[in-house]
Amino acid sequence: MFGASGFAGAELLRILAGHPSFEVVMLSGDSQAGTAVASLYPNLAVAYPDDVFVEADPEKADGLDVVFLAMGHGVSQNLVPRLRSKVGVIVDLAADFRLRDPALYPLWYHHEHACPGLLSEAVYGLPELYREQLAGASLIAAAGCYVTAAALALAPLVRSGSIDPSGVIVDAASGVSGAGRAPKPNTHFNAVDEDFVAYGLVNHRHTPEIEQASGAQVIFTPHLAPMNRGILATCYSRPASHSDPLGVLADFYREEPFVVVSERSPSTKATLGSNTAHLTARRDERTGWVISICALDNLTKGAAGQAVQCANAAVGIDERSGLSTIGLYP
Repeated sequence: MFGASGFAGAELLRILAGHPSFEVVMLSGDSQAGTAVASLYPNLAVAYPDDVFVEADPEKADGLDVVFLAMGHGVSQNLVPRLRSKVGVIVDLAADFRLRDPALYPLWYHHEHACPGLLSEAVYGLPELYREQLAGASLIAAAGCYVTAAALALAPLVRSGSIDPSGVIVDAASGVSGAGRAPKPNTHFNAVDEDFVAYGLVNHRHTPEIEQASGAQVIFTPHLAPMNRGILATCYSRPASHSDPLGVLADFYREEPFVVVSERSPSTKATLGSNTAHLTARRDERTGWVISICALDNLTKGAAGQAVQCANAAVGIDERSGLSTIGLYP
């Protein structure tokens, strides 16, 4: 694993400690090289009592069956070409291989892609929507937290013709862990506590990925919420048929082990520590809008759990292996 010292990396280590088929044999974390895992994350002390973060070295990954990349955006596109011939499956948690069109990277991420030829080889990692492509995949771009929540809430409605795919509004709020482990002025406790703020107005970089995954044209407004973990995405669209949106979601996800569809309004707390997304939907005849809502844990179904689910599918084992469907409460 590369990038094991970040929040997503720590969540990966937590999940993999109980995985029946995967064993962690390498964990790098450049910013924490030489630090004991148990010192940085005492919650992992029982599973990793003697492990120490090391500097990233692609040569040490030679022969591994699965490699997870849990690094910041822009890093893995320089690392993946060096790993492709050395390992069986690469699962990237960053956005480096999620977008199909290389022209979108300078527009939304402000840099040219280092290896645009690999974009067509990467499989998008959102099993509930793109499962058939994951079997046998060797390069997987796991979908991010905001995108997973919005796409799960919208894609079935778009695919069934239930909503107009143009002019969709996505309002979503994230816990502070979504900003990463590195301290920032706007994620300091004193800045976040008792505050709720929108950011990335009109031009948030996950917008094209939401559009690609959901099939809808969206205006996306993310918000930072004063909580550690969780994503809540509320999506507004115009109906294109007389179908019941809640029924459409229920039918689409009927056999999915990690999706709960009900009349209950989804709660981030209900998803804590689980790989499960909770959804609901309503059609408002008075205003002519459809509302679809999704809640999930941004570090699990929105990051590490999603990556493990994708890896499970790629190597041909049960997608549920090592993953909990049950959240922690309270």
